[in-house]
Amino acid sequence: MSSPAAVRILSVIPPMTQLNTPYPSTAYLTGFLRAQGLDARQEDLALALVLKLFSAAGLREVRAVIEAGPEAQRSARVNLFLDQFDRYLATLEPTIGFLQGRDLSLAHRIAGRQFLPEGPRFESLEVYLAEEGEDPLAWAFGALGQQDRARHLATLYLNDLADVLRDAVDPRFEFVRYAESLAAAQPTFDPLAEALAAPRNLVDETLCELALQAVARHEPTVVLVSVPFPGAVYGAFRVAQAIKARHPGLVTVLGGGFVNTELRELAEPRVFDYFDYVTLDAGESPLLALLEHLQGRRSRQRLVRTFVRDADTGQVQWLHLEQPEVPFENVGTPTWDGLPIHRYLSLLDMLNPMHRLWSDGRWNKLTVAHGCYWKKCSFCDVSLDYISRYETASAATLVDRIEAIVAETGQTGFHFVDEAAPPKSLKALAQELQRRGTAISWWGNIRFEKSFTPELCQQLADSGCIAISGGLEVASDRLLKLMKKGVSVEQVARVTRSLTDAGILVHAYLMYGFPTQTVQDTVDALEYVRQLFENGCIQSGFWHRFVCTVHSPVGQNPQDYGISLVPLPPGQFARNDIAFRDPTGVDHDALGEGLRKAIYNYMHGIGLEQDVRSWFDFHVPKPTVKRQTIAKALAQTHWD
Repeated sequence: MSSPAAVRILSVIPPMTQLNTPYPSTAYLTGFLRAQGLDARQEDLALALVLKLFSAAGLREVRAVIEAGPEAQRSARVNLFLDQFDRYLATLEPTIGFLQGRDLSLAHRIAGRQFLPEGPRFESLEVYLAEEGEDPLAWAFGALGQQDRARHLATLYLNDLADVLRDAVDPRFEFVRYAESLAAAQPTFDPLAEALAAPRNLVDETLCELALQAVARHEPTVVLVSVPFPGAVYGAFRVAQAIKARHPGLVTVLGGGFVNTELRELAEPRVFDYFDYVTLDAGESPLLALLEHLQGRRSRQRLVRTFVRDADTGQVQWLHLEQPEVPFENVGTPTWDGLPIHRYLSLLDMLNPMHRLWSDGRWNKLTVAHGCYWKKCSFCDVSLDYISRYETASAATLVDRIEAIVAETGQTGFHFVDEAAPPKSLKALAQELQRRGTAISWWGNIRFEKSFTPELCQQLADSGCIAISGGLEVASDRLLKLMKKGVSVEQVARVTRSLTDAGILVHAYLMYGFPTQTVQDTVDALEYVRQLFENGCIQSGFWHRFVCTVHSPVGQNPQDYGISLVPLPPGQFARNDIAFRDPTGVDHDALGEGLRKAIYNYMHGIGLEQDVRSWFDFHVPKPTVKRQTIAKALAQTHWD
């Protein structure tokens, strides 16, 4: 029988996730496993892949691939890259160093617009308002702001190179949504299997090489691959494929957000050519059970929330022994030990001060509570563990974790990644931070509920809160009630304005295409959003197209929302998104372009006085919302 010390676990982040900060899943698991006395390590292969491809050596390899292919098939931007290759080669590594914060003095040369070669992505600068002859970025960065100006230009430069890579090497390549069509709502494994069986391109070869190097460094007995998004699935399977080919006896385990939502009914045996085990939901209990099994201290039948392939039948088997979850209070402190925290890239692809937070800066990601305290929203996966199991930790425990992370990383920025951080917990956290004199900067996600009074908003700001995001969804009281959101548009206006008045930036998640939503509903919602921007309630927003999932109240009870579901196609792989028939017959795709155009301009302070109908290329009805509705709501002194 093996001893616990004989087990060595390597957790890896596959491409692609984020470039500015590590995805937190491996940090959570590594911290938890180490607290159990286990040898746990971690690697970010997403960052490693980008840094290898976007290096001088990587650039030469890209050119070699291009020159080995047919000249007639080269795109205009690929030819531009070849023409400017020497400039790209000379500027790439210094620019990467600048984005990593290692050579900030380079900002002056980059901002001068003479240092970097400028490809098609730089054409976006021409959309910004500027007086004739004026610098088109002056409105955003002013006479100073050199660092931010340079980061934005450097981000455009990297995006140009990513476009070249996609045109010439790997048509699936993206910095975030890498090959996601192979996995997102994909009922059959066939497209992914075909891609994995195809000859490997330069991106594949580089990723496989990096994965094997990580295994050689750490010599693990178990490799955990965490897949948060569909855009990380292909990379995860490529990593596992390379490991199994070189080390067939090495145990590989698949888990993460994508698995928890889309693979809950997994029946595809071919998945287990790459992974020995697939686990669902919070990883602590399944991993402890699995490690005990691998040590000979627990039978296979006593695994927790784990899919395996039966050796006799070749079919997928679901194994789950009911046992208590590890309480959120006891999951331990995440650790970033082993991750190259000073090599992440602070990108600035959106000039809006709030919107940039997702790609700019390295944030320590932490959770205030497990699950959602509200768990009623009809569009949400309220039946799944990551929403339904709500648990909190004391403010003292949270600040202990915060102080330990600051001591380890030397960085005081935190992103609280809760589905909706509870107001009571945030109030207690703010009080504890202030009591201890712990200085951090933080942002996170909330529900815009009336508990966030002006006094609480100011207290959050005083504790270090710099920004808040939250779901307004469809800015329509009828639809908010149908969604069981528990808020009204006027209430959201008051809360968001209180946050803004406290100096906290506000981002609103918006939604269109919800069941029974009419064109009039959409136009009215956009008018509300325009007024929220106009009155300084929100500074940033993003429109999401509603997607019905099988785990949501809409997906489970479609008749309650006036729709009928389209039967899912047969398949043994991913099952999450489900199409539906809406009797309104609205073409939401046509409306989406106008909504996105409007929000983009509003975030840059443009077009706030225009009639919202002007953003659409076709006739839409006049808003029924009066233009002073939000202003009047804000003028009320009494809060309901």
